[in-house]
Amino acid sequence: MRPIGVFGGTFDPIHCGHLRTAFELWQELKLAEVRFVPTGSPPHRDHLYASAELRLAMVGAAIADQPGFVLDDREVRRSGVSYSVDTLADLRREYPQRSLCLLLGMDAFLGLPNWHRWRELLTLAHIVVAHRPGWRAPGKGPLGEILVDHGTGAIRDLHERPAGCLLVHAVTQLEISSTELRALIVAGRDPRYLVPDAVRQIILETRCYAAQQGP
Repeated sequence: MRPIGVFGGTFDPIHCGHLRTAFELWQELKLAEVRFVPTGSPPHRDHLYASAELRLAMVGAAIADQPGFVLDDREVRRSGVSYSVDTLADLRREYPQRSLCLLLGMDAFLGLPNWHRWRELLTLAHIVVAHRPGWRAPGKGPLGEILVDHGTGAIRDLHERPAGCLLVHAVTQLEISSTELRALIVAGRDPRYLVPDAVRQIILETRCYAAQQGP
């Protein structure tokens, strides 16, 4: 069976940059599906702007018409801080023999040594790092070490083993950040074409960012 992609994040809000990265990885790595896992209580953020319910609604609306994209609300349902290692352990119990691929952006990968029990991630899943063309991999430190020990350039390795490989894969990078997107909305500007229309509608109807950050 083809691998399952696991794409976590605050998605506060989800935008076209997230969706394009997930879509390219789903296609090019031949993943069975990509599970979008909105964070419940993130360890590296003081607070979230939109509620968990609204973030789930926005992700659900964003991916509704894309086959192979699935909304997974386990981190929102789970109490306490949301750690990726716990989410992957959960999925591994559900799919003991299945290949799991944790999909990360470059910024998340570079911060990986700060993650809770981060060295256990590769015992539970593969790690796929989406990057822009021309990026150079770290040659030293803990990330350099895992690139040497676990790195692969072969997509088939993700299909033949349930976990343990690190693949760095180039994707089309859309320069959109959720922080800048929220600031744009607060300034009264329209997020059209930065988020899917269905997400834009939720943002405009609920004023989930403008109401919390000012007029």
